[in-house]
Amino acid sequence: MPYDEDLANRLRELLSELDAVTERKMFGGLAFMVDGHLAVAASRTGGLLVRLDPADTDAALARPHAERMVMGGRSMDGWILVAAEGVRTRRQAGAWVRRSLVFIATLPPK
Repeated sequence: MPYDEDLANRLRELLSELDAVTERKMFGGLAFMVDGHLAVAASRTGGLLVRLDPADTDAALARPHAERMVMGGRSMDGWILVAAEGVRTRRQAGAWVRRSLVFIATLPPK
């Protein structure tokens, strides 16, 4: 299943005010990089991949439609997959994007 173009467009809109945003096809989806770091991605599974502070993993998993991202049988703290039901609106997606941007801001630019 290809990534959701509508979600990708909402992500573009949400990130439009930032200067250092690039898009890259990754993991079968469309990733949005901020200062060289993957922040969010429209996933090939139809949801949203979100990178956030690993210390915030448990709190993120307590939110509806959120689960750990598993790739190649492995999962890591700080990588959350939000099902399509959890990012249907701009408001829902925006909350996850803001969480990711808070964490990305703590990382040095690549």
